[in-house]
Amino acid sequence: MPPSDKNLRRTVDREEISRFDTMADKWWDPDGPSAMLLKLNPLRLSFILNSLAPVIVNRTGGPDALGGIQLLDVGCGGGILSEPMARLGANVTGIDASEANIRIARDHAQQMNLKINYQCQALEELHSTGQKFEVVTAMEVLEHVADKAIFLETLSLVLKPGGSLFLSTFNKTLKSYVAAILGAEYLLRLLPRGTHQWEKFTPPSKIIQSLLTHGLKPMQIRGVGYAPFFNTWTLTRDLSVSYILHASKPLNQS
Repeated sequence: MPPSDKNLRRTVDREEISRFDTMADKWWDPDGPSAMLLKLNPLRLSFILNSLAPVIVNRTGGPDALGGIQLLDVGCGGGILSEPMARLGANVTGIDASEANIRIARDHAQQMNLKINYQCQALEELHSTGQKFEVVTAMEVLEHVADKAIFLETLSLVLKPGGSLFLSTFNKTLKSYVAAILGAEYLLRLLPRGTHQWEKFTPPSKIIQSLLTHGLKPMQIRGVGYAPFFNTWTLTRDLSVSYILHASKPLNQS
C-alpha cells in the first residue's frame, strides 16, 4: 500500500533543485549546460530500445517501437529523454521536483505537438498515488538526490511486475573525479562548476545490491565513455567513470 503523504520519506535535495532552477531556461540550448546530455541521448535511447527488444511487439525501431508502453521518466528535466520516448509511441509521464524544469518541459512538448504528462513532484509523491509503470528511467539523477537508498527502493516500487528499470549515474572512483569534475567542469568547461559532487557518486556494486534487495534482477550494465577530442559518446566495458544499467522486475514480484 502506498504511504500517506505525511509519512513520505523524502529524496529531494533542495540545494540541487535550486541549482537546476537557474539552468532551466537553457535545457534545449545545443550550446548550453545541457549540451552534453543532448549529445548523449542517442546512446541512451539505443541502450533502452535494445534492452526492451525482447518484450516490445514492434522490434524494428520504427515510429511505434514503444507503442502503448506506460513509461515514467524520473528527474525528467526539460524533457530531453521524455520527448523521443513519446515519439516512439510510449505514454510518458515525466516528473521533476523543479517547477522551472517542468515549465520548460511542458512548453517545449507543446511546441513539438507532443502529449506528455509532466508533473512537478518527487518520486515518493508519485508513489503515494499508487501509480505503476512498465518502464522507469532515472538518468543522471541518482547523484542529485538526498537519500539514495530510499530513491532506489521507490524506483522498484513504482515498477510493474515484468517491467524494466533503466538507470545511469557516475561511479565513485578517482577516474570519475578527474573526468566528471576536474575535466568536464573546470578544464573543458562542458558543465557549470558545482554541477556534481564526487561524494554523491555511487559504485555500481552498491546499486546492484540495492536492486537485488528490492527484488529486481540486473540484466545488463555498460560503461559510458566520452571522447572529448571527437565529441562522441560510446558504450564500453569500462565502468570506472559512468555507467548505464538495465534491471527487470520478475512477474511474480509485487
